[in-house]
Amino acid sequence: MTELLAPAGSWDAMVAAVRAGADAVYLGGGSFNARRHAQNFSLQANTDATPSLQEAVAFCHARGVKVYVTLNTLVLDRELSDALEVAKAACHCGADALILQDRGLARRIHACAPTMPLHASTQMTCHTPSGVAQLRDLGFSRVVLAREMTKDEIAACANLGCELEVFVHGALCMSVSGQCELSAMLGGRSGNRGLCAQPCRLPFAVAHHPDADETALSLKDNSLYGHIPELTDMGITSLKIEGRMKRPEYVAAATAVLRDLLDGKKPDSQTLDDLRAVFSRTGFTDGYFTGMRDADMFGKRRLEDIAPPSVLNRLAHLYTRERQSVPVVLTLTADPLTLIAQDRDGHAVTVTDPDAPAMENTLTSDRLVMQLQKTGGTPFVAVATAEPVAVPLSAVNALRRRALEALLEARTFVKPVRFEQVASSPVVLPRGLLRGLVARVESLEQIRGNADAWIVPLGKRPDVPHWGVEIPRGLFGREAIVQKQLERAATDGAAFAVCNTVGALPLAKVAGLAPVAGPFLHILNTESLFAAAEDGAKAAILSFELTFPQMRFAEEKGCVGIFAYGRQPLMLLRACPVSAAVGCLSCGGSHVLIDRRGTEFPVRCAGECSELLNAVPLYLADMLPALSKHDFLYLHFTDEAPARVSRVLDQYRSGGKPPADFTRGLYKRGVL
Repeated sequence: MTELLAPAGSWDAMVAAVRAGADAVYLGGGSFNARRHAQNFSLQANTDATPSLQEAVAFCHARGVKVYVTLNTLVLDRELSDALEVAKAACHCGADALILQDRGLARRIHACAPTMPLHASTQMTCHTPSGVAQLRDLGFSRVVLAREMTKDEIAACANLGCELEVFVHGALCMSVSGQCELSAMLGGRSGNRGLCAQPCRLPFAVAHHPDADETALSLKDNSLYGHIPELTDMGITSLKIEGRMKRPEYVAAATAVLRDLLDGKKPDSQTLDDLRAVFSRTGFTDGYFTGMRDADMFGKRRLEDIAPPSVLNRLAHLYTRERQSVPVVLTLTADPLTLIAQDRDGHAVTVTDPDAPAMENTLTSDRLVMQLQKTGGTPFVAVATAEPVAVPLSAVNALRRRALEALLEARTFVKPVRFEQVASSPVVLPRGLLRGLVARVESLEQIRGNADAWIVPLGKRPDVPHWGVEIPRGLFGREAIVQKQLERAATDGAAFAVCNTVGALPLAKVAGLAPVAGPFLHILNTESLFAAAEDGAKAAILSFELTFPQMRFAEEKGCVGIFAYGRQPLMLLRACPVSAAVGCLSCGGSHVLIDRRGTEFPVRCAGECSELLNAVPLYLADMLPALSKHDFLYLHFTDEAPARVSRVLDQYRSGGKPPADFTRGLYKRGVL
């Protein structure tokens, strides 16, 4: 049976989700979750006014609803122990699963709590069958698929021995999740660490396009309620609603509509209208699912999109009462008057009233059954049997209330998941694959100067002694094609492949190429470096969200490099704003977006996707001593002329002054 999963960014939103019909909720405990500005839940009970994780789990479990705790952010070395405490608290409370992004943190939790189900967050950018299989083999029981996938791409990931979860309603990030650095780079607030400032919702326009509006990086909200039968037919385990920052009325509306659809009912027309009214950005889109990635996907929040109080008042009524959804069997016997209440989960309570006053008239079994089944005000729906008894109905009603209250209390008992701190198992990357300067280029014409290794586009064969390729970050539907290209590259002499998503690693290994963990595999801590080595990587490029001091964990742990030059990719875009505005033929594979200050950001074609690049290049050649502890420097060339490539390589060997416009990236200022 397909699960309906709703967001719970606050206690009220959680109650709204449960009473509107959610089968499970996802919520944050502590700071390590992708919505750090949500109210979230405290790890300790009765410490302050904030509801605790334990109380949330007890409330939901009593009503037959599962609880998934989000630990879906990247963590630094100094934060690992605190993140493990959150996982420990979730285990102690009997949570049903943990949702994770950081591969290193997942590795540690799996070692400490091997029976706790782990769900791979959409932040892990899994969008291919090989990615699903890889995560399954790493111990994840469920994968939350990327939101940018088409119907056919989702179907291709089904039936691989791993549960799949798909977002069906709510906000869409402009970037493919887990592949965005815009907020981090522009404002120092990392979306990968739960503090996205949403700069993409600010005005951006396609340059040199007279009719361009300013929503070039703002998508409408996703809504797939018209495609629910297709998703259930595929065997999707869980349908997910986005919105842990949304108000309870929004959660209730989205949950109620999808509950009706999953139950085979036609949604209430008023609730459907209210769902459109409670939050949208000039309407909804199903463009990713249908493959219609055009201008109609883009939109922004307008004054007329703000719901009036009448809508909120109507939606509040969706969760004022308990939802009667927990089956219970009630058995009434006489002498003494006794009622047994049993649920399907093995809980049973018995209450008696030996002092119930006798009556001359005997109540029939049918009359008693009718009375016992009146469970309004509780989450229970009852099937009852009863012996005839000669007592007042008030005594039967009181017995029923006592029994159901006791059963509800029994259902709040949580069964902890065992969590035992175990020592980490180091796995060091081998040395020798890469050293010195590793130059990534977009054309063979750019191969000029003295690099120790070159990274060329797939399908190209350079005349250099040591080279590799870069697997596209967006593999949507192209896995088989890319696999053949990788195998051809290996035949032509390529030695390695840079992998920026979890699904790329197995492709490189099958082709016989040494996997290099790229910067978008987000290695920010010791455990994630160990995990990369454990997953088969032979070298790694650290995340460029680290500062220089924070990189010290990687010293003496094998072949490790840093992103040292170039326009850093800020977003991976599947809904290309340039294509939507001017069409691919008018773009030529390279165009520019302009923000509200007139800053120009290049957009480069990248196979099935495009990339938004930083406005200025990262430059570090004037501080080479600070880079000397790294095995190699990764130089990311995009639009540089061949002579410029050669000059930059010389500068990174002997030093050189920065250009007029450049950035140090995040290496000095860091991120929150």
